[in-house]
Amino acid sequence: MKKLINDPRSVVDESVEGFGLAHAHLVTVSADPKYVTRKDAPVAGKVGLVSGGGSGHEPLHAGFVGKGMLDAAVPGAVFTSPTPDQILPATLAVNSGAGVVHIVKNYTGDVLNFETAAELAQAEGVEVRTVLVNDDVAVEDSLYTAGRRGVGGTVLVEKIAGAAAERGDSLDAVAAIGDRVNSNVRTMGVALSACTVPHAGSPSFDLAEDEIEIGIGIHGEPGRHKIPMENADGITDRLLEPVLSDLGISGGEKVLLFVNGMGGTPLSELYIVYRRAAKVIADRGATVERSLVGNYITALEMQGCSISVLRLDDELTQLWDAPVHTAALRWGV
Repeated sequence: MKKLINDPRSVVDESVEGFGLAHAHLVTVSADPKYVTRKDAPVAGKVGLVSGGGSGHEPLHAGFVGKGMLDAAVPGAVFTSPTPDQILPATLAVNSGAGVVHIVKNYTGDVLNFETAAELAQAEGVEVRTVLVNDDVAVEDSLYTAGRRGVGGTVLVEKIAGAAAERGDSLDAVAAIGDRVNSNVRTMGVALSACTVPHAGSPSFDLAEDEIEIGIGIHGEPGRHKIPMENADGITDRLLEPVLSDLGISGGEKVLLFVNGMGGTPLSELYIVYRRAAKVIADRGATVERSLVGNYITALEMQGCSISVLRLDDELTQLWDAPVHTAALRWGV
């Protein structure tokens, strides 16, 4: 294993410390317990947004803390949920009196720990709502979940719900927008190679040199099946068909197309995937109104990608276009 680390046990601590130093104009880092907040948190009168999960998915979640997106992010150990004693103080730190929305990916540990933190926050007088993200069409259940996993759609939920909070929507309205995005986005991913968790020291699953795994999760969970390596168009079709079918996209609809890298795939290859996906969507009579391509929710150095499609309406498009200024996503500011 060759990684730019010092000690596997200090990877998250040192990475979060470095993130805080690099983006000190945007965020404040709490070292113990570990969480990241907007520099100006809490923002008076604004609903707070908190998300989090295991580290190793950078820039998710800390990279999306800032104006127009998250107010706080809570990083756990690599591929491990943060604990309630991290989530609670992060929730309290961004509460301005308007309440807080938790955006939670559907993994058992995340769900349980955020649920506990929400109960503790409510006991302290903070109103909390939860948006559960479960956009992965690859599997219904895995070792990590009950139901569908939360994957690439999380980025879109955080951006659009963040814009709703920034414009002054109420607690229930922000949560409803988040739920609406989740209901209208689907994702599926592929792995060309496994990733290596630093403290494990070996790849998280086995793939032969000529094999790929269709439907992989963001922690290296197995997907639908292993198949021989194909060209980019063939792989894209295998990922996109179940996404479009599950979402029920038809002619005349407008969508956001998000091609996400898993950490080890160059942008040049992601754009080849995007090219094919955009053509398939156009052939169905739908229109790609907005796009996002890059490494936004990763699995360490895994080679591969995921494709997310979000059905758009005028309001969701307006919220997507709204200004955002974070370490990893910024426009209109």
